[in-house]
Amino acid sequence: MHTDAGLQVYGLPTKHQFTSGDDLVAIFLEALAPDNDIQDGDIIVITSKVVAKCEGRVVTGVYDRDEAIQGEAKRIVATKTHARGVTTIVETHTGLILAAAGIDASNTEPGTIVLLPVDPDHSARELRESFEQVTGRKIGIVITDTLGRAWRLGVTDHAIGAAGITVLDDLTGKPDAFNRTLEMTVVAVADEIAAASELVRPKDSLTPFALIRGLGHLVTVDHGPGAQAIIRPTEEDLFSLGTAESIALGRQQAVADRRTVKNFEQQQVPDIIIEKAIEAAITAPAPHHSTPWRFLVLNSGEERQHGKRIALLDVMAQTWQQDLQSEGKTGDEIVKVIARGDILRTAPCVVFAFMDLASGAHTYPEVGGRNNNERDMFLVAGGAAVENFLISISAQGYGSAWISSTLFCPGTVRTQLRLPESFISLGAIAIGVPAASPSQRPSRSAKDFQIN
Repeated sequence: MHTDAGLQVYGLPTKHQFTSGDDLVAIFLEALAPDNDIQDGDIIVITSKVVAKCEGRVVTGVYDRDEAIQGEAKRIVATKTHARGVTTIVETHTGLILAAAGIDASNTEPGTIVLLPVDPDHSARELRESFEQVTGRKIGIVITDTLGRAWRLGVTDHAIGAAGITVLDDLTGKPDAFNRTLEMTVVAVADEIAAASELVRPKDSLTPFALIRGLGHLVTVDHGPGAQAIIRPTEEDLFSLGTAESIALGRQQAVADRRTVKNFEQQQVPDIIIEKAIEAAITAPAPHHSTPWRFLVLNSGEERQHGKRIALLDVMAQTWQQDLQSEGKTGDEIVKVIARGDILRTAPCVVFAFMDLASGAHTYPEVGGRNNNERDMFLVAGGAAVENFLISISAQGYGSAWISSTLFCPGTVRTQLRLPESFISLGAIAIGVPAASPSQRPSRSAKDFQIN
Protein backbone atom coordinates (compact mmCIF):
# COMPACT_ATOMS: atom_id res chain seq x y z
CA MET A 1 0.00 0.00 0.00
CA HIS A 2 1.22 3.53 -0.81
CA THR A 3 -1.45 5.76 0.71
CA ASP A 4 1.17 8.12 2.11
CA ALA A 5 3.03 8.51 -1.18
CA GLY A 6 3.12 11.93 -2.78
CA LEU A 7 2.55 12.32 -6.50
CA GLN A 8 3.92 15.03 -8.78
CA VAL A 9 2.76 15.45 -12.36
CA TYR A 10 4.50 17.93 -14.67
CA GLY A 11 3.36 18.92 -18.14
CA LEU A 12 6.22 19.65 -20.52
CA PRO A 13 5.28 21.95 -23.42
CA THR A 14 7.38 22.33 -26.55
CA LYS A 15 7.10 24.39 -29.70
CA HIS A 16 8.93 21.74 -31.69
CA GLN A 17 7.14 20.66 -34.88
CA PHE A 18 7.64 16.91 -34.88
CA THR A 19 8.55 15.10 -38.07
CA SER A 20 9.85 11.74 -39.22
CA GLY A 21 13.20 10.78 -37.73
CA ASP A 22 13.15 13.27 -34.84
CA ASP A 23 15.00 12.34 -31.64
CA LEU A 24 12.21 12.21 -29.09
CA VAL A 25 14.56 11.71 -26.16
CA ALA A 26 16.54 14.86 -26.97
CA ILE A 27 13.36 16.90 -27.53
CA PHE A 28 11.94 15.72 -24.19
CA LEU A 29 15.11 16.56 -22.29
CA GLU A 30 15.13 20.02 -23.89
CA ALA A 31 11.58 20.54 -22.64
CA LEU A 32 12.62 19.77 -19.06
CA ALA A 33 13.24 22.71 -16.76
CA PRO A 34 17.00 23.22 -16.24
CA ASP A 35 16.75 22.26 -12.59
CA ASN A 36 14.63 19.17 -13.12
CA ASP A 37 16.72 16.12 -14.02
CA ILE A 38 15.37 12.63 -14.66
CA GLN A 39 15.34 10.50 -11.49
CA ASP A 40 15.13 6.77 -10.92
CA GLY A 41 11.47 5.72 -10.71
CA ASP A 42 10.19 8.54 -12.93
CA ILE A 43 7.50 7.73 -15.45
CA ILE A 44 7.58 9.57 -18.76
CA VAL A 45 4.29 9.97 -20.57
CA ILE A 46 4.26 10.77 -24.28
CA THR A 47 1.23 11.30 -26.50
CA SER A 48 1.00 8.79 -29.32
CA LYS A 49 0.68 11.56 -31.89
CA VAL A 50 4.29 12.75 -31.55
CA VAL A 51 5.54 9.16 -31.43
CA ALA A 52 3.68 8.44 -34.65
CA LYS A 53 5.01 11.61 -36.32
CA CYS A 54 8.59 10.69 -35.45
CA GLU A 55 7.96 7.21 -36.89
CA GLY A 56 6.66 8.66 -40.17
CA ARG A 57 3.03 7.72 -39.60
CA VAL A 58 1.69 10.89 -41.24
CA VAL A 59 -0.50 10.85 -44.36
CA THR A 60 -0.08 14.05 -46.37
CA GLY A 61 -2.08 15.58 -49.22
CA VAL A 62 -5.30 14.16 -50.66
CA TYR A 63 -6.49 11.22 -48.59
CA ASP A 64 -9.62 9.21 -48.07
CA ARG A 65 -10.29 9.03 -44.32
CA ASP A 66 -12.60 6.01 -44.66
CA GLU A 67 -9.98 4.20 -46.70
CA ALA A 68 -7.33 5.03 -44.09
CA ILE A 69 -9.58 3.66 -41.33
CA GLN A 70 -10.15 0.45 -43.28
CA GLY A 71 -6.41 0.04 -43.73
CA GLU A 72 -5.80 0.29 -39.99
CA ALA A 73 -8.81 -1.84 -38.95
CA LYS A 74 -8.84 -5.54 -38.24
CA ARG A 75 -12.64 -5.47 -37.90
CA ILE A 76 -15.48 -3.01 -37.49
CA VAL A 77 -16.96 -3.13 -33.99
CA ALA A 78 -19.71 -0.51 -34.26
CA THR A 79 -20.94 2.42 -36.32
CA LYS A 80 -22.89 5.44 -35.16
CA THR A 81 -24.62 7.89 -37.50
CA HIS A 82 -24.96 11.46 -36.23
CA ALA A 83 -25.38 15.02 -37.55
CA ARG A 84 -21.68 15.29 -38.48
CA GLY A 85 -21.49 11.99 -40.28
CA VAL A 86 -20.65 8.44 -39.20
CA THR A 87 -18.36 7.43 -36.35
CA THR A 88 -16.76 4.04 -36.91
CA ILE A 89 -15.43 2.08 -33.93
CA VAL A 90 -12.84 -0.47 -35.02
CA GLU A 91 -10.40 -2.98 -33.64
CA THR A 92 -6.92 -2.20 -34.91
CA HIS A 93 -4.33 -4.79 -35.86
CA THR A 94 -2.78 -4.40 -32.38
CA GLY A 95 -6.11 -5.13 -30.67
CA LEU A 96 -7.03 -1.60 -29.63
CA ILE A 97 -10.72 -0.75 -29.94
CA LEU A 98 -11.30 2.94 -30.61
CA ALA A 99 -13.02 5.42 -32.87
CA ALA A 100 -11.68 5.86 -36.40
CA ALA A 101 -8.74 3.52 -35.67
CA GLY A 102 -7.14 6.36 -33.72
CA ILE A 103 -6.62 8.39 -36.90
CA ASP A 104 -6.46 12.07 -35.98
CA ALA A 105 -6.52 15.36 -37.85
CA SER A 106 -6.25 17.62 -34.78
CA ASN A 107 -2.99 19.16 -33.57
CA THR A 108 -1.33 18.36 -36.85
CA GLU A 109 -0.47 20.40 -39.93
CA PRO A 110 -3.35 21.28 -42.30
CA GLY A 111 -3.85 18.65 -45.00
CA THR A 112 -2.40 15.83 -42.91
CA ILE A 113 -3.70 13.05 -40.71
CA VAL A 114 -1.73 11.04 -38.18
CA LEU A 115 -2.05 7.28 -37.78
CA LEU A 116 -1.24 5.44 -34.57
CA PRO A 117 2.22 3.90 -34.12
CA VAL A 118 2.42 0.48 -35.77
CA ASP A 119 3.27 -1.19 -32.44
CA PRO A 120 2.95 1.20 -29.47
CA ASP A 121 4.49 -1.28 -26.99
CA HIS A 122 7.51 -1.74 -29.23
CA SER A 123 7.84 2.04 -29.52
CA ALA A 124 7.67 2.35 -25.72
CA ARG A 125 10.40 -0.25 -25.26
CA GLU A 126 12.71 1.48 -27.73
CA LEU A 127 12.12 4.86 -26.09
CA ARG A 128 12.79 3.44 -22.64
CA GLU A 129 16.08 1.94 -23.75
CA SER A 130 17.11 5.25 -25.32
CA PHE A 131 16.15 7.27 -22.23
CA GLU A 132 18.00 4.93 -19.89
CA GLN A 133 21.07 4.93 -22.14
CA VAL A 134 21.19 8.74 -22.24
CA THR A 135 20.23 9.46 -18.60
CA GLY A 136 21.47 6.36 -16.79
CA ARG A 137 18.17 6.28 -14.89
CA LYS A 138 15.67 3.45 -14.44
CA ILE A 139 12.39 4.85 -15.72
CA GLY A 140 9.02 3.79 -17.14
CA ILE A 141 7.35 4.86 -20.39
CA VAL A 142 3.66 5.27 -21.15
CA ILE A 143 2.36 6.19 -24.62
CA THR A 144 -1.19 7.53 -24.57
CA ASP A 145 -4.12 8.14 -26.86
CA THR A 146 -7.56 9.63 -26.24
CA LEU A 147 -10.42 7.12 -26.12
CA GLY A 148 -14.12 7.23 -25.36
CA ARG A 149 -15.52 4.93 -22.68
CA ALA A 150 -18.52 2.62 -22.67
CA TRP A 151 -21.44 3.94 -20.59
CA ARG A 152 -19.64 7.27 -19.89
CA LEU A 153 -19.69 10.64 -21.61
CA GLY A 154 -16.44 12.39 -22.45
CA VAL A 155 -13.01 11.15 -23.42
CA THR A 156 -9.81 10.61 -21.49
CA ASP A 157 -6.32 9.38 -22.21
CA HIS A 158 -5.51 5.67 -21.98
CA ALA A 159 -2.24 3.79 -22.18
CA ILE A 160 -1.80 2.22 -25.62
CA GLY A 161 1.91 1.51 -25.18
CA ALA A 162 4.01 0.90 -22.07
CA ALA A 163 7.43 -0.29 -21.02
CA GLY A 164 9.07 -0.68 -17.62
CA ILE A 165 5.92 -0.28 -15.52
CA THR A 166 3.28 -2.43 -13.90
CA VAL A 167 0.28 -1.92 -16.19
CA LEU A 168 -2.21 -3.95 -14.11
CA ASP A 169 -2.13 -4.15 -10.32
CA ASP A 170 -3.87 -7.36 -9.29
CA LEU A 171 -5.29 -7.00 -5.78
CA THR A 172 -7.30 -10.22 -5.93
CA GLY A 173 -6.99 -12.17 -2.67
CA LYS A 174 -5.64 -9.23 -0.68
CA PRO A 175 -7.54 -7.77 2.29
CA ASP A 176 -9.45 -4.51 1.95
CA ALA A 177 -9.61 -1.77 4.63
CA PHE A 178 -12.11 -3.89 6.59
CA ASN A 179 -10.01 -7.05 6.25
CA ARG A 180 -12.39 -8.60 3.72
CA THR A 181 -10.80 -10.47 0.82
CA LEU A 182 -10.87 -8.57 -2.45
CA GLU A 183 -12.26 -10.53 -5.37
CA MET A 184 -11.72 -9.76 -9.07
CA THR A 185 -10.02 -6.42 -8.27
CA VAL A 186 -7.47 -5.57 -10.93
CA VAL A 187 -6.51 -1.91 -11.19
CA ALA A 188 -5.51 -0.53 -14.61
CA VAL A 189 -2.71 1.65 -13.24
CA ALA A 190 -1.24 2.42 -16.67
CA ASP A 191 -4.57 3.94 -17.72
CA GLU A 192 -4.71 5.88 -14.44
CA ILE A 193 -1.26 7.28 -15.18
CA ALA A 194 -2.34 8.25 -18.69
CA ALA A 195 -5.44 10.01 -17.38
CA ALA A 196 -3.49 11.84 -14.67
CA SER A 197 -0.99 13.10 -17.22
CA GLU A 198 -3.76 14.58 -19.34
CA LEU A 199 -4.59 17.01 -16.53
CA VAL A 200 -1.32 18.82 -17.29
CA ARG A 201 -1.47 18.31 -21.07
CA PRO A 202 -4.51 20.31 -22.24
CA LYS A 203 -5.85 19.46 -25.69
CA ASP A 204 -5.52 23.06 -26.80
CA SER A 205 -1.82 23.33 -25.92
CA LEU A 206 1.37 21.97 -27.41
CA THR A 207 2.19 19.77 -24.42
CA PRO A 208 2.99 16.29 -25.69
CA PHE A 209 5.00 15.20 -22.64
CA ALA A 210 4.39 14.67 -18.95
CA LEU A 211 6.74 13.64 -16.16
CA ILE A 212 5.22 11.71 -13.24
CA ARG A 213 7.15 11.37 -10.00
CA GLY A 214 6.20 9.40 -6.91
CA LEU A 215 5.20 6.09 -8.50
CA GLY A 216 8.60 4.43 -8.42
CA HIS A 217 7.05 1.30 -6.91
CA LEU A 218 5.35 0.72 -10.27
CA VAL A 219 8.59 0.94 -12.28
CA THR A 220 9.97 -2.50 -13.13
CA VAL A 221 13.41 -3.82 -14.02
CA ASP A 222 12.33 -5.38 -17.28
CA HIS A 223 10.09 -3.91 -19.95
CA GLY A 224 7.07 -5.97 -18.85
CA PRO A 225 4.09 -7.08 -20.94
CA GLY A 226 3.23 -3.60 -22.17
CA ALA A 227 -0.19 -2.02 -22.60
CA GLN A 228 -1.22 -5.00 -24.71
CA ALA A 229 -1.86 -6.80 -21.42
CA ILE A 230 -4.69 -4.37 -20.62
CA ILE A 231 -6.73 -5.29 -23.69
CA ARG A 232 -9.52 -7.67 -22.76
CA PRO A 233 -9.40 -10.87 -24.87
CA THR A 234 -12.18 -11.01 -27.46
CA GLU A 235 -13.55 -14.26 -26.04
CA GLU A 236 -14.03 -12.52 -22.66
CA ASP A 237 -15.56 -9.38 -24.12
CA LEU A 238 -19.29 -9.16 -23.40
CA PHE A 239 -19.60 -6.22 -25.78
CA SER A 240 -17.43 -7.26 -28.71
CA LEU A 241 -19.93 -5.74 -31.15
CA GLY A 242 -22.03 -2.60 -31.16
CA THR A 243 -25.76 -2.88 -30.65
CA ALA A 244 -26.71 -2.43 -34.30
CA GLU A 245 -23.99 -4.85 -35.43
CA SER A 246 -25.05 -7.46 -32.87
CA ILE A 247 -28.66 -7.24 -34.01
CA ALA A 248 -27.62 -7.52 -37.65
CA LEU A 249 -25.41 -10.54 -36.92
CA GLY A 250 -28.21 -12.19 -34.96
CA ARG A 251 -30.56 -11.74 -37.89
CA GLN A 252 -28.02 -13.27 -40.25
CA GLN A 253 -27.23 -16.27 -38.06
CA ALA A 254 -30.62 -17.02 -36.51
CA VAL A 255 -31.78 -19.38 -39.25
CA ALA A 256 -28.42 -21.04 -39.92
CA ASP A 257 -27.69 -21.58 -36.20
CA ARG A 258 -30.79 -23.72 -35.69
CA ARG A 259 -29.95 -27.39 -35.40
CA THR A 260 -31.90 -30.58 -34.70
CA VAL A 261 -31.04 -31.55 -31.12
CA LYS A 262 -32.11 -34.97 -29.85
CA ASN A 263 -30.15 -35.30 -26.62
CA PHE A 264 -31.08 -33.04 -23.72
CA GLU A 265 -30.02 -32.32 -20.18
CA GLN A 266 -32.71 -33.21 -17.65
CA GLN A 267 -33.39 -29.58 -16.92
CA GLN A 268 -36.80 -27.98 -17.10
CA VAL A 269 -37.61 -25.46 -19.81
CA PRO A 270 -39.01 -22.20 -18.36
CA ASP A 271 -42.51 -21.31 -19.48
CA ILE A 272 -41.30 -17.96 -20.81
CA ILE A 273 -39.08 -19.73 -23.37
CA ILE A 274 -42.07 -21.55 -24.83
CA GLU A 275 -44.24 -18.45 -24.71
CA LYS A 276 -41.69 -16.44 -26.68
CA ALA A 277 -41.38 -19.26 -29.22
CA ILE A 278 -45.15 -19.36 -29.71
CA GLU A 279 -45.19 -15.57 -30.09
CA ALA A 280 -42.58 -15.96 -32.84
CA ALA A 281 -44.54 -18.80 -34.46
CA ILE A 282 -47.72 -16.80 -34.79
CA THR A 283 -45.97 -14.07 -36.76
CA ALA A 284 -45.87 -16.51 -39.69
CA PRO A 285 -48.10 -15.83 -42.71
CA ALA A 286 -51.56 -17.41 -42.60
CA PRO A 287 -54.23 -17.70 -45.32
CA HIS A 288 -57.16 -15.28 -45.46
CA HIS A 289 -55.83 -13.16 -42.56
CA SER A 290 -56.79 -16.01 -40.24
CA THR A 291 -55.23 -17.04 -36.92
CA PRO A 292 -55.19 -20.85 -37.22
CA TRP A 293 -52.19 -21.73 -35.01
CA ARG A 294 -52.74 -23.95 -31.98
CA PHE A 295 -50.15 -25.38 -29.58
CA LEU A 296 -50.36 -27.96 -26.81
CA VAL A 297 -47.49 -27.66 -24.31
CA LEU A 298 -46.71 -30.77 -22.23
CA ASN A 299 -43.88 -30.16 -19.78
CA SER A 300 -42.41 -33.14 -17.94
CA GLY A 301 -41.98 -31.04 -14.81
CA GLU A 302 -45.75 -30.94 -14.31
CA GLU A 303 -47.05 -34.38 -13.35
CA ARG A 304 -50.48 -34.03 -14.96
CA GLN A 305 -49.00 -32.75 -18.23
CA HIS A 306 -46.36 -35.48 -18.24
CA GLY A 307 -49.01 -38.16 -17.74
CA LYS A 308 -51.09 -36.71 -20.57
CA ARG A 309 -48.04 -36.79 -22.84
CA ILE A 310 -47.17 -40.41 -22.06
CA ALA A 311 -50.79 -41.52 -22.55
CA LEU A 312 -50.86 -39.83 -25.96
CA LEU A 313 -47.54 -41.34 -26.99
CA ASP A 314 -48.66 -44.83 -25.90
CA VAL A 315 -51.77 -44.62 -28.10
CA MET A 316 -49.72 -43.24 -31.01
CA ALA A 317 -47.22 -46.12 -30.60
CA GLN A 318 -50.07 -48.65 -30.79
CA THR A 319 -51.36 -47.08 -34.01
CA TRP A 320 -47.85 -47.01 -35.42
CA GLN A 321 -47.30 -50.65 -34.49
CA GLN A 322 -50.50 -51.70 -36.26
CA ASP A 323 -49.47 -49.80 -39.40
CA LEU A 324 -46.03 -51.42 -39.38
CA GLN A 325 -47.48 -54.89 -38.89
CA SER A 326 -49.82 -54.36 -41.85
CA GLU A 327 -46.74 -53.48 -43.90
CA GLY A 328 -45.16 -56.82 -43.00
CA LYS A 329 -42.46 -55.51 -40.67
CA THR A 330 -40.90 -58.01 -38.23
CA GLY A 331 -41.08 -57.60 -34.47
CA ASP A 332 -37.47 -56.39 -34.21
CA GLU A 333 -37.99 -53.92 -37.04
CA ILE A 334 -41.11 -52.55 -35.37
CA VAL A 335 -39.28 -52.07 -32.06
CA LYS A 336 -36.47 -50.15 -33.75
CA VAL A 337 -38.84 -47.92 -35.71
CA ILE A 338 -41.04 -47.10 -32.72
CA ALA A 339 -37.94 -46.36 -30.62
CA ARG A 340 -37.32 -43.32 -32.81
CA GLY A 341 -40.15 -41.62 -30.99
CA ASP A 342 -38.59 -42.11 -27.55
CA ILE A 343 -37.26 -38.55 -27.69
CA LEU A 344 -40.84 -37.36 -27.15
CA ARG A 345 -40.99 -39.40 -23.94
CA THR A 346 -37.68 -38.20 -22.47
CA ALA A 347 -37.46 -34.57 -23.59
CA PRO A 348 -38.05 -32.06 -20.77
CA CYS A 349 -40.76 -30.38 -22.82
CA VAL A 350 -42.82 -31.36 -25.87
CA VAL A 351 -45.04 -29.02 -27.86
CA PHE A 352 -47.64 -30.42 -30.27
CA ALA A 353 -48.48 -28.02 -33.11
CA PHE A 354 -51.72 -27.82 -35.06
CA MET A 355 -53.53 -25.71 -37.64
CA ASP A 356 -57.27 -25.24 -37.13
CA LEU A 357 -59.03 -25.12 -40.52
CA ALA A 358 -62.21 -23.96 -38.82
CA SER A 359 -60.52 -20.67 -37.96
CA GLY A 360 -60.53 -19.43 -41.55
CA ALA A 361 -60.31 -22.08 -44.27
CA HIS A 362 -62.68 -21.71 -47.20
CA THR A 363 -64.82 -24.62 -48.36
CA TYR A 364 -65.85 -25.32 -51.94
CA PRO A 365 -68.75 -27.34 -53.37
CA GLU A 366 -66.66 -29.88 -55.23
CA VAL A 367 -65.07 -32.85 -53.48
CA GLY A 368 -61.27 -32.67 -53.38
CA GLY A 369 -59.87 -30.20 -55.87
CA ARG A 370 -59.81 -26.71 -54.37
CA ASN A 371 -60.64 -28.04 -50.90
CA ASN A 372 -57.41 -30.07 -51.01
CA ASN A 373 -55.55 -27.01 -52.23
CA GLU A 374 -57.00 -25.01 -49.34
CA ARG A 375 -55.76 -27.62 -46.88
CA ASP A 376 -52.32 -27.63 -48.49
CA MET A 377 -52.17 -23.85 -48.19
CA PHE A 378 -52.81 -24.05 -44.45
CA LEU A 379 -50.22 -26.83 -44.11
CA VAL A 380 -47.58 -24.67 -45.79
CA ALA A 381 -48.45 -21.76 -43.51
CA GLY A 382 -48.28 -24.12 -40.53
CA GLY A 383 -44.81 -25.21 -41.59
CA ALA A 384 -43.71 -21.57 -41.55
CA ALA A 385 -45.07 -21.22 -38.02
CA VAL A 386 -43.21 -24.34 -36.86
CA GLU A 387 -39.97 -23.05 -38.38
CA ASN A 388 -40.41 -19.72 -36.59
CA PHE A 389 -40.95 -21.66 -33.37
CA LEU A 390 -37.77 -23.72 -33.87
CA ILE A 391 -35.66 -20.64 -34.69
CA SER A 392 -36.91 -18.84 -31.59
CA ILE A 393 -36.05 -21.83 -29.38
CA SER A 394 -32.53 -21.87 -30.84
CA ALA A 395 -32.09 -18.10 -30.51
CA GLN A 396 -32.97 -18.37 -26.82
CA GLY A 397 -30.17 -20.89 -26.28
CA TYR A 398 -32.23 -24.09 -26.16
CA GLY A 399 -32.30 -27.09 -28.48
CA SER A 400 -35.22 -28.66 -30.33
CA ALA A 401 -36.15 -31.46 -32.69
CA TRP A 402 -39.18 -31.53 -34.94
CA ILE A 403 -40.72 -35.02 -34.93
CA SER A 404 -43.26 -35.84 -37.65
CA SER A 405 -45.06 -38.76 -35.92
CA THR A 406 -48.39 -36.99 -35.34
CA LEU A 407 -48.75 -36.48 -39.10
CA PHE A 408 -49.01 -40.26 -39.53
CA CYS A 409 -51.79 -40.78 -36.99
CA PRO A 410 -53.81 -37.53 -37.00
CA GLY A 411 -57.06 -39.30 -36.13
CA THR A 412 -55.49 -40.99 -33.12
CA VAL A 413 -54.10 -37.69 -31.87
CA ARG A 414 -57.43 -35.88 -32.26
CA THR A 415 -59.33 -38.66 -30.53
CA GLN A 416 -56.92 -38.94 -27.60
CA LEU A 417 -56.83 -35.15 -27.09
CA ARG A 418 -60.54 -34.72 -27.88
CA LEU A 419 -59.83 -32.24 -30.65
CA PRO A 420 -62.22 -31.36 -33.47
CA GLU A 421 -61.82 -32.75 -36.99
CA SER A 422 -60.70 -29.33 -38.18
CA PHE A 423 -57.33 -29.67 -36.39
CA ILE A 424 -54.42 -30.60 -38.70
CA SER A 425 -51.35 -32.10 -36.98
CA LEU A 426 -48.05 -30.37 -37.71
CA GLY A 427 -45.80 -32.74 -35.76
CA ALA A 428 -44.33 -32.56 -32.27
CA ILE A 429 -41.36 -30.50 -31.07
CA ALA A 430 -39.02 -31.87 -28.39
CA ILE A 431 -37.30 -29.07 -26.43
CA GLY A 432 -34.56 -28.87 -23.82
CA VAL A 433 -31.04 -27.79 -22.96
CA PRO A 434 -28.67 -29.50 -25.44
CA ALA A 435 -26.54 -32.19 -23.83
CA ALA A 436 -23.70 -31.43 -26.26
CA SER A 437 -22.74 -28.84 -28.83
CA PRO A 438 -24.54 -29.52 -32.11
CA SER A 439 -22.47 -30.71 -35.06
CA GLN A 440 -21.62 -28.37 -37.91
CA ARG A 441 -24.00 -28.38 -40.82
CA PRO A 442 -22.37 -29.41 -44.12
CA SER A 443 -21.82 -26.56 -46.54
CA ARG A 444 -24.41 -26.26 -49.29
CA SER A 445 -24.60 -23.95 -52.27
CA ALA A 446 -27.79 -22.11 -53.22
CA LYS A 447 -27.02 -22.81 -56.90
CA ASP A 448 -27.39 -26.55 -56.30
CA PHE A 449 -31.04 -26.05 -55.44
CA GLN A 450 -32.03 -23.55 -58.13
CA ILE A 451 -34.04 -24.68 -61.13
CA ASN A 452 -32.61 -23.40 -64.39
